[in-house]
Amino acid sequence: MQRLQQTVLEYARKHALLKAGDRVGIAVSGGADSVALLRLLLELRKDIGLILSVVHFNHKLRGAESEEDERFVAELAQRHKLELHCESGEVAAHAAEKHLSPETAAREMRYRYFRKLLGEVRLNRIATGHTLDDQAETVLLKIVRGAGGRGLAGIYPRLTVSNSQLSGKSSQQNQLSIVRPLLGIRRRELEAYLLALGQTWREDKSNRDLRHRRNRVRHGILPRLERNFNPAVREALAETAEIARAEEEYWDTEVARALARVWETGETCALNTSLFAEFPLALQRRVVRAASESLGLRLDFPHVEEIIALCSSRGGTTMMPDGWVISRKPGELRFELPSSTAKKLEYEYRLSVPGSVQVPETESRFEAVLVSGNAAEGYNPENLVDGTQLAAELKVRNWRPGDCFWPAHTKAAKKIKELLQERHVMGPERKLWPVIVSGKDIIWVRGFPTRAQLRQDGVRDISVLLRETAQKEL
Repeated sequence: MQRLQQTVLEYARKHALLKAGDRVGIAVSGGADSVALLRLLLELRKDIGLILSVVHFNHKLRGAESEEDERFVAELAQRHKLELHCESGEVAAHAAEKHLSPETAAREMRYRYFRKLLGEVRLNRIATGHTLDDQAETVLLKIVRGAGGRGLAGIYPRLTVSNSQLSGKSSQQNQLSIVRPLLGIRRRELEAYLLALGQTWREDKSNRDLRHRRNRVRHGILPRLERNFNPAVREALAETAEIARAEEEYWDTEVARALARVWETGETCALNTSLFAEFPLALQRRVVRAASESLGLRLDFPHVEEIIALCSSRGGTTMMPDGWVISRKPGELRFELPSSTAKKLEYEYRLSVPGSVQVPETESRFEAVLVSGNAAEGYNPENLVDGTQLAAELKVRNWRPGDCFWPAHTKAAKKIKELLQERHVMGPERKLWPVIVSGKDIIWVRGFPTRAQLRQDGVRDISVLLRETAQKEL
């Protein structure tokens, strides 16, 4: 058992996953992996200096069994005197509405809840129980579907949740993140550890349902590969992910440098074809993908090849997903979204104080929460405004040309267009970027501290917390 604790501690230190003072919510489903994570972090919390709590999301996919899982986790948290953060969601309904598989819908709702907890600044880490086996399964599934270096990198030890994803505050020293301290450990080691402790766990019968691709990989393909090709195939696939992640970090730097040379942004976005042609093919592919992703456009390999071919031609156009048109012009390759599509991106919704509103265009919910007296001290001041200065009803909309905003800690107001350009926000994401309006004044912009003139000056009787939650990953 001591060896397992040391392995987790070394992995966490190697990847800078946990540090003294971290408020860590341990995601516990009730299964062996997550229960082992809880027990291991309980044993390591004094060594590292962690403040622990338990996080559980009930997917309501298995009826009474799901309710039993929730009760099991609640009892586990109570036994170890840990705070419990618990929420449930109708995953089946969400999957049907969004045309997603139950697995994808469950992960989407679960991680949405994680981001909500991080956004409320109640936690600065969420730890999940992903194992080396999960890593091997993920890499193999990526290979089968077709993947480059990014796909082969598999599950990352740390998933940083950026300011653009939350209305909360994050700094380089204290970034909000989802961490996976068990990625270097086999599932069977964790089960043996729990048995030695006499610790029970919950078995999810759906984990043996061979209708799910991951289960076919887990119970069929990987065991056959172990028997017939390589007994250490899971470790080999996990090592592949480790190598790919290091190479992706190198490429990120190189691509950023190359993109700055050839990618021009503004009212139009274009690649400089003469400079682009000097790049080797591997760099060209990555630059095209990075340029497209800066516009919110995600491309498959054939699309990337089509754009590179167009770049070396004398003229022509090609259609890309989401209505994007790529056209070859003298000296450049222009990325354009037809005006008919762009017009559909505008939105505006009423937001009562207090109240909330769902915004489908951003796949997120906006809230105006009344906070009274000293309770305001528990919230990030960059999201609090003086309630006495607000209209009874606010509006949530996307920014429009000419809109200005004065973020706190800056010398003067700026056009939102300029603020977004400084953050390199482009394409549909930029057109959809949300603001909150009181009367004629913009009082909140995603990712920027609250308007200086409305910031709280000491504790007032009424404050209003403005926040965006349950947002998709951008």
